[in-house]
Formats: sequence, structure tokens, C-alpha cells
Amino acid sequence: MTEFLELRNITKSFGKVNAVSNVNLKVGQPEIIGLIGDNGAGKSTLIKMIAGVHKPDSGEIFIRGQKMDYWSVTQARAMGIETVYQDRALVVQQTIARNIFMGREKTGWLGFMNVKQQFAEADHLMRAIGFTSKVFSSDSIVATLSGGERQGVAIARALYFKADLIILDEPTTALSLTESEKVFNFVRQIKEQGSSCIFISHNIYHTYDICERFVVIDRGEIVMETDKTQISAEQLVKELQVIARAGHQPAAPGRSQSIMP
Repeated sequence: MTEFLELRNITKSFGKVNAVSNVNLKVGQPEIIGLIGDNGAGKSTLIKMIAGVHKPDSGEIFIRGQKMDYWSVTQARAMGIETVYQDRALVVQQTIARNIFMGREKTGWLGFMNVKQQFAEADHLMRAIGFTSKVFSSDSIVATLSGGERQGVAIARALYFKADLIILDEPTTALSLTESEKVFNFVRQIKEQGSSCIFISHNIYHTYDICERFVVIDRGEIVMETDKTQISAEQLVKELQVIARAGHQPAAPGRSQSIMP
């Protein structure tokens, strides 16, 4: 596994509110990381800085070891970072193929949109990530799909445009167990294709099932990092309860912090 993304001492404030404070984070490739934190912990601000929506007030961003002097949504996408937000940004009245290529359409002779190529490539992609049912095709209307399948369309769109890191913001919210399992399968496909994923969810057991490493953020600071091999789901829940009840104490200078027993 190689290192894809590194954040060094990233900080972001909104007025007097310190949303993120001196965060250091590395993301390997391929790797599935669970980003965990309560409401207001700083998760959204952190992922929006990774996605280029917010510019850090201070700190450095590195992609494959190269420092990024300029950072924006356009630059983040150019470097292979895509974000799937809770609303998935899908036009449900349109087809799967239209949603995948919307804004980045395939064109052919005289600049006309190559609809046939879009349908063919979308169909191949959807089959590749697990849409094996004969009922579905690239010309299926998104409104006819279930919640998990719509999440799959959003993930497929990111994979098609060669994303090296896909950020999934609460991808299993309001989904049934069956639908959540479909999303897990899509996430596994992300890694199998050599890409990485930051998986954000309030459901700790969902996060534990799919992720290999866990990063806990509280009050804008990363207070815990651990591999799945070092902690059980029950231990992880207990540690999060400790953080929620008592907050955290900053680590001593020069020492990494762990709240593991």
C-alpha cells in the first residue's frame, strides 16, 4: 500500500469557532478508513477541505508526496478525489447513464453527445460494481432504484472518472440492512479496483464492518486512530462513549495520543 493523501497540521476556523485544529492524517492506497465523530465534531469541515470546498487557514496538503500549493474542488478532482454527499447529487428523473456522465458528457462528431457510448460504458461499469440483475440497465430511471442502488450509481460515477479516493458521507443513512449490504459491496469494489475510501457514518457497526482503520475526531481534533485488528466493535463503542461523556485531553507535545485501554 502506498501513501495517497497526507494532511499536516490542517486548521480551519469560522469566526471564533475552531472547526478543525492541527489535524494530521494519512490515507494509503488502497485503504478504507472510517471517520467517526459526533455531530459538530469537525467531520464535515475536514472532508470539505480534502475535497477542496474549504481552503485550510493553515497547514499543508500532500498528494502522493507532492505538496499542493493551490487547492480547490477542481484541483482535488484533477488529483483523483471525489465526494459522494448524503444527497448523492443525482437527478432522479434521468437515467443511470445520464447521471454518471452529467456535466462530463461523451461527445463525438461535431461535438454532439455520444449517447450510445455513454449507455454502453455506463452499463459495463454498473455490472462491474455489482449491478448483475437483468432488470437494471444503464437506461433505467434513477427514481425506480432503491436507496442502496442510488448510492451505487453515485459511487460508479466517481469510479468512472478514475477517483483514487472516494469520500462517502453517511452512505447508509435511512437504508435497510439489505440496502446497506449493497453499499458495503460497492465499497469493497472501490478497494478491489485499487482506490481508497473515507467512510463516514454515525452507525458504528456499519463503520466497523467495512473499514480497516478508524479515525476519531472530537471538537476539531483527532483523538484516536486504530486498526481494526487492534480493537473490537464493542471496544470501539466504549471508547466513543468515553469521548462523548468526558471529552479528551490533548496529547503531550511530541507524543501520539491513544485512549486505548
